[in-house]
Amino acid sequence: MSSKNDPASNQLGFTLEILKLLAERPLKNRDLQILLMNRGFEAGDLSQKITRAIGKLRDCGFQIESAPNRPYELVTSVFPVILSEEQRQALAMASELLASLGFSAEAGHIHRIGNFQKLKSLGLKTDFHPPTDYSEDKINEIVRQLQQRFQQKRRFVVWYRSRKGKETFWDLDKSELRLHNGVLYLFALVPDFRSFHLETRPNAEQNITLRVDRITRVGGVSQTPWTYSKFPTLDIIYRLTGDLASYRPRRPHETVISSPESTEYVDILTQEDCIFWFRQRMLQYGASAKVLSPDWVAKGVKDALKKAHDNYCVE
Repeated sequence: MSSKNDPASNQLGFTLEILKLLAERPLKNRDLQILLMNRGFEAGDLSQKITRAIGKLRDCGFQIESAPNRPYELVTSVFPVILSEEQRQALAMASELLASLGFSAEAGHIHRIGNFQKLKSLGLKTDFHPPTDYSEDKINEIVRQLQQRFQQKRRFVVWYRSRKGKETFWDLDKSELRLHNGVLYLFALVPDFRSFHLETRPNAEQNITLRVDRITRVGGVSQTPWTYSKFPTLDIIYRLTGDLASYRPRRPHETVISSPESTEYVDILTQEDCIFWFRQRMLQYGASAKVLSPDWVAKGVKDALKKAHDNYCVE
């Protein structure tokens, strides 16, 4: 058995510690030295030891990228992962679902982690039809840049190409990525956006959705920290009838406010941060849904239904 003073044992522990640190985040050589010293490794020629250990890890198949004045970044790990059959099946399902949503590279990573060569396809079918492969190099880079901006929590600008090809820029505050109906969006608060129906600021009308595949460029961060820590919401009350009268909310921001004895309808209070997506959902419910308040949200749904009806009117 190797002792604590065994050089081979120490070298193995040193290399594994580097691997664990790089698995958490990219680190420069100097940062690795500080973290390793904090974990009890002697200073000495620590920089050279790190360089040699990184080289050995690369020889073993770990893809670790680096460049002058850039941190070491663990891109691909080949460390074996021990999983039960149920865990492997769960990962296989996640891999198929991601692939169907257009995240083929991410699905490939899960496929390799689970070592699925001997697993049959689960035949998971979805009705998502994403507009693009989100693993394309350009989109992957856009997503990576957005994630960096989220971590920095400072205002930044994106350039966005509309459906008609017009490009505009948006100055954004609090932001995050959201997957909605199989499409990846940048969901963000625009601090200088002019609201049409709400006077208090911030308000839910300042929250916008930008399709990630239409973002052409992500600007650098400004010196202005995010003003807001959460997205503003709007209280909306809607009623479901008919086949949906027995509906019970599963969304955490929804609450039933009608009498529990009511069987003909159910009234629900919801706090929505994206009015557009809420309106889409109400339109999907058709004649079984009615927005009760606020009036301007109800009017928006009514106008959309009227326009749909007019599309079928005989001229």
